[in-house]
Amino acid sequence: MREFFNDYVQSLETYIMFRIKETVAKLTPELIAKNRAPIMLSMGAPTANPPQKVINALKSALDEKGAHLYSTPKGEKFLRDAIAKRMKNRFNVELNPDTEIFSLIGSKEGIANFIRLLINPTTIEADKDIIFIPDPGYASYGEMIKASGGLAYSIPLMPENNFMPDLEEVYTQFLKEGYNPKKVKALIINYPNNPLGATATKEYLQSVVDFCKKHHILLVSDAAYTDMYFKPELKPMSILEIDGAKDIAVEFFSFSKPYAMTGWRLGWICGNEEAVKFFGKLKSTIDSGIFKALQKASAEIINSQEGDKYIEDANRKFKHNQELFIKGLKEELGWGDFHIPDATFYLWLPIPPKYKTSVEFSDDLMKTSGIIVVPGDAFGKYGQGYFRVSIVCPEEQIKEVIQRMKADGFYYKG
Repeated sequence: MREFFNDYVQSLETYIMFRIKETVAKLTPELIAKNRAPIMLSMGAPTANPPQKVINALKSALDEKGAHLYSTPKGEKFLRDAIAKRMKNRFNVELNPDTEIFSLIGSKEGIANFIRLLINPTTIEADKDIIFIPDPGYASYGEMIKASGGLAYSIPLMPENNFMPDLEEVYTQFLKEGYNPKKVKALIINYPNNPLGATATKEYLQSVVDFCKKHHILLVSDAAYTDMYFKPELKPMSILEIDGAKDIAVEFFSFSKPYAMTGWRLGWICGNEEAVKFFGKLKSTIDSGIFKALQKASAEIINSQEGDKYIEDANRKFKHNQELFIKGLKEELGWGDFHIPDATFYLWLPIPPKYKTSVEFSDDLMKTSGIIVVPGDAFGKYGQGYFRVSIVCPEEQIKEVIQRMKADGFYYKG
């Protein structure tokens, strides 16, 4: 059967989180037998229920006339109007709900399909269209580009550059390596970042917009984590707040992270009118929109006091979990200095020096202690030597993780 499938899909890797789940499922009986039942610090999603208001709204919407008929890929007008209101209230960004907003079956689907819009597929390496991606960055970016027949070029996000690399320096290196600048289609940014939790300043975001306009590169902002932050004075921005951004940028948002609605699969793209229009043409051939009842419930939560309070309460819990985990790492296990994020529910940590690779450490931690983390190189070549933990689990499990690591000898040194 293999010969029937295109060269791009044959080269793909299964998404890292699904690979981890398969491995854990196989190991679970053995781990339970030695009192090390798996604790999932790999999950990049909230584990709490969504706000009760959105659940109640969904139940009510199920009985509305026409709720079970086709929607539209663009999204019902009541949803697009609610999104426009949210963008104004949260970011002070003015958007036309009829031309600058389009619904998504989750932002992951949206980004993948948007990438398909940009790339002219070819198997000839020298002819491939190029998209710049953050590295470390969301593990699916590179595979999405590969699946579309393009080439991903890594932008290094390192402690040395405060996770805000000088794009002109990167571009100069890109040219020195012999790449064709005419093949560059887009730059993807993701602040706050998965897996780093890193944020960006307004000044840096302005430099990103200016860079893309100067080199005529489309700017794609993945803003899935903008509502997950710990300090009001460091509230993450929309790229569309930046002067000139709408000339060159689109931005992707998700209901999954702020409202724990991961299984609902809802999001939106907004920004440059022409880019949104082209996206709509593709989507009209792919799907028939989101279930109307889901749209109705989502429209009710997005600008509500209940929704805002839910986000505030969740962020408070994530910050508490972060502090608890960091204290255990530093005071009981000997981890030294590392980046402490002001956003997201992730921690990006160096592996103990005795391990040669991120995979070696994460495998040992899983098989010995039942603690499931993600090896850093799953997020790009610059992730080697690190691992990502997600602090969405209950406080009791975080304490159990520290106790297991101590009992099983997982100190940073020794």
